[in-house]
Amino acid sequence: MGTRKYVWRFGLGLIALTALYAFQRPFREYPGLEYNNFPLPSDYREQTEWVFARLMYPQSPRSYGQGFGFRGSGDWREGYSMWTQDYPRADRHFSEAMRRLTRIHVRSTEQPVNLDNGDDVFNYPWLYAVQTGQWRLTNQQAKQLREYLLRGGFFMCDDFWGEAQWENFMESMRRVFPDREVVDLPDGDQIFHDVYDLSNRYQVPGARYIGTGVTEKCAGCPARWRGIYDDQGRLVVAMTFQSDVGDSWEWADDPGYDEKFSALGIRIGVNYIVYAMTH
Repeated sequence: MGTRKYVWRFGLGLIALTALYAFQRPFREYPGLEYNNFPLPSDYREQTEWVFARLMYPQSPRSYGQGFGFRGSGDWREGYSMWTQDYPRADRHFSEAMRRLTRIHVRSTEQPVNLDNGDDVFNYPWLYAVQTGQWRLTNQQAKQLREYLLRGGFFMCDDFWGEAQWENFMESMRRVFPDREVVDLPDGDQIFHDVYDLSNRYQVPGARYIGTGVTEKCAGCPARWRGIYDDQGRLVVAMTFQSDVGDSWEWADDPGYDEKFSALGIRIGVNYIVYAMTH
C-alpha cells in the first residue's frame, strides 16, 4: 500500500474511532491473580485514541488455574480469574511503550471489557486476551465476539500452550467462527511489516525464563503464529500460540528477563495495534 493511501486510511480510521470515545465505560479495575496494588497513573480517566482493551471471560471448568484463580466471590466478573493473568502490570507497561514508540494518543491504563456489557466492546479497535487455553465463552459471548470482528474489530489472544489448551481454546473459537479456518500466518503478511519488520521472529517466553533459561512452557512446543481472516482478506484474529507476549510486557523492566524478548514482544504488539487501526 502506498504511503499516501496508508495515511488516508489511518486518518479516516481515527476519525471514526474518535466518535466512539465518549461512549466508553468509565475506567474500572479488578483484583488480579498477581497484583492488587499496582500504582494508578494520573490519566486513568483520560479520553484517548487508543486504550489497552483486555477481554474478561468465564474460565473453563477444565482450567488448571482454577485452584488459585477463583477467590473471593468466585465470580469471573469480579476479577481473581485467569483473564487477569499479568494484569494490570503488563497492560500499563505496554501502554507506556505505545506512548513512547508511536504518535497514537494512548491512555496509561487498560480497560477490562465484558462481552456481556451491550455494545461496549465496539468502542475498542483492538482486544487482547491472555490464557485463552483456559477460557469458555458462552454462546452469547461467542456471538458478540463474532459481530465485533466482522464489524472491524481485531482480537489478539496470547499465552496458551500445548494441544490440550489449543483444543479448549478452539471449542470457543469454533462457536465464534464455525465457518472460518485457522491458518499459519505467512511471513509476508502485512501485520509483520506494517511498522516493524518482524521477519525474524522467535519464541517469547514467560517469566519462568528468568530462573530457568527455558523458553517453552511444555516440551516440544515451538512458537506458532496463527490467525483467522475475513472475506476481504483482513486478519481479524491473531494467535501468539506457544509464546507469552504478555509476560514480555509485564517483565520488560526486570534485568533478569532478556531485552530481546521484550523488544520482540513490544514490536509485535505495536504492529498488531497499528494493523487493527488501519485495516
